[in-house]
Amino acid sequence: MKNNLLCCTALLVSALAAGEAPPPKTQIAAAILAAPAELREGAAVLGYNTKGDLVTLREGRNEMICLATDPAKTAFSVACYHKELEPYMARGRELLAQKVTGQARNDVRWKEVAEGKLALPREPRTLYVLTGTGFDAATGKVTDPYLRWVIYVPYATPESTGLSTKGSDGAPWLMSAGTAGAHIMINPPRK
Repeated sequence: MKNNLLCCTALLVSALAAGEAPPPKTQIAAAILAAPAELREGAAVLGYNTKGDLVTLREGRNEMICLATDPAKTAFSVACYHKELEPYMARGRELLAQKVTGQARNDVRWKEVAEGKLALPREPRTLYVLTGTGFDAATGKVTDPYLRWVIYVPYATPESTGLSTKGSDGAPWLMSAGTAGAHIMINPPRK
């Protein structure tokens, strides 16, 4: 058993170092860690095939979609979000593939939401982002984990929420106020 764990860990480390996608089981185990514990088992999981294409690794049975870490990147970063955010998230991935980044990417999506071309729920919907310096498949643990929350509240303002637009000391704050992409950021202090 110990040799099997060492072998699996060695394969994962070598796959990650080579930029190859880990096995689907490993991607699923890592991706769902961003979701609340009670939502993990039923979450859909998007991950990467051997060509590096984003594919569905597991169909969902609840409202969560989880995204595996991109094997082409060195940092560990997984995310889970409400399925009603998928059109918005998918469009963001399309734009990134077209090399549209930063504020330009936001501007395109916000314009498309305003024009009714891109769906974005008006009710609050949550995105969970878990980052770290690595993932140990044998233990199922993220090295140096950091979990933050993003609650999308389109067109929210400081006046409608009572939140500041400046982040401080882990307190919730409103980012992109007044836009389609307005969201409440909750960044706990780092350990």
